[in-house]
Amino acid sequence: MIISTLSIAAVAAVVAPAQAAPDIAGAWEGRLSVAGQSIRIVFNVAPDGTTTMDSPDQGARGIPAQGSVEGRNVTFAVTAISGRFEGVLSEDGRTLTGALVQGGMTAPMVLERGEVAAGPSRPQTPRPPFPYEAREVAFDNPAAPGVRLAGTLTVPEGAGPFPAAILITGSGPQDRDETILDHKAFAVWADALTRRGVAVLRYDDRGVGASTGNFGTATSADFATDVRAALDWLGQQPGIDRERIGLIGHSEGGTIAPLVAQDGGDVAWIVTLAGPTVSGGAIIEEQAHLIRVAAGATPEQDAALGALQARLMRAVADNADDPAAVSSAVSAILVEAGQTPAQAASAGAQMSSPWYRWSVAHDPAASLRAVDVPMLALYGGKDLQVSPDQNVPPLRTYKPDAEIVVLPNLNHLLQPAETGLMQEYGTIETTLDPEAISTVVEWVVARSNL
Repeated sequence: MIISTLSIAAVAAVVAPAQAAPDIAGAWEGRLSVAGQSIRIVFNVAPDGTTTMDSPDQGARGIPAQGSVEGRNVTFAVTAISGRFEGVLSEDGRTLTGALVQGGMTAPMVLERGEVAAGPSRPQTPRPPFPYEAREVAFDNPAAPGVRLAGTLTVPEGAGPFPAAILITGSGPQDRDETILDHKAFAVWADALTRRGVAVLRYDDRGVGASTGNFGTATSADFATDVRAALDWLGQQPGIDRERIGLIGHSEGGTIAPLVAQDGGDVAWIVTLAGPTVSGGAIIEEQAHLIRVAAGATPEQDAALGALQARLMRAVADNADDPAAVSSAVSAILVEAGQTPAQAASAGAQMSSPWYRWSVAHDPAASLRAVDVPMLALYGGKDLQVSPDQNVPPLRTYKPDAEIVVLPNLNHLLQPAETGLMQEYGTIETTLDPEAISTVVEWVVARSNL
């Protein structure tokens, strides 16, 4: 669950420029002035048109974008942040002069052309050939007409029937590998589990990659119906043991998995990875506090910003069923705090989205109490986004028989970390700590009677 306005996604969009259009391949870098800060923005355009956006100062890389060229007018659209850059290419082809548009704000920005840097090393990403079968699959969600989910089903060698796991992504539009900063954590999980005899289904979120549907209008409750559709579909596949299918959810996925069980989904077990056990509003307040402190905020600064954050969360929760009321209340609070009306209106629009309102108001207590199957909850001790100190105690109350493991040096992505700050995510080569992998895999194998 990431509070940055740059929600890290996972799939690059391919763009086919018109034949007469100029070549814009390269790394286009500029600086965006926001609230007195200068933030680097980079649009990477590969020779085949594949386009992504990086915000290095915020630790965000590989955000999918779509580039288009009309004459010398260039546009980079970024769905994940509901924004776009529009600029004019200089005669020498080295500069794009324009503005970044997001929400109600327009910020001037000049991009200069450079070379696309080589991608970071990610040694754990599985590479073929694999000692198992990987099938491209797709299935519909009967509860959401127009939502067809595409993914990969990995199946161990042999006759089966095999136990299986369904992987559930965290917040933001994610592909089937939950690709974040070139880390493909779900590909690593699938590989580790399938090599031990557990089939794994992972799929692109609705509206992402090869899946259809509208991601932007959905809530976690809607995503739970996607998981239920995956569960029902997987249970009908040859070679899969319907009685031994479990769910593994990361971050927001740890909220969604118990919702599926509460709604009657017949699952054999549940694993949550950095799963919230308190309301989304409480999660956001605590993670903002922990990130401020880790980044060096003074106690006075932390207290003032914390009070403002608490007011915002109350405004959203108190008006969760009324988007207009949320937008109005949030805008008023932020104008009072010193933001411009345009800035406040933009924030109000984002915080009045269906997903944000639902997440802030949702208390997972009832769904966690409804889980009547074995459950493993894994946390990183340096997780600043879903803190174990905040989330472990409620889980002990709601599901006393849950097995809870806190690995002290891991961050929210379950990487070995120094500070736990998001800026580290992309600089760490390890995608998943080996102890985290072994903890989950051995637990699942034991519950699957393998």
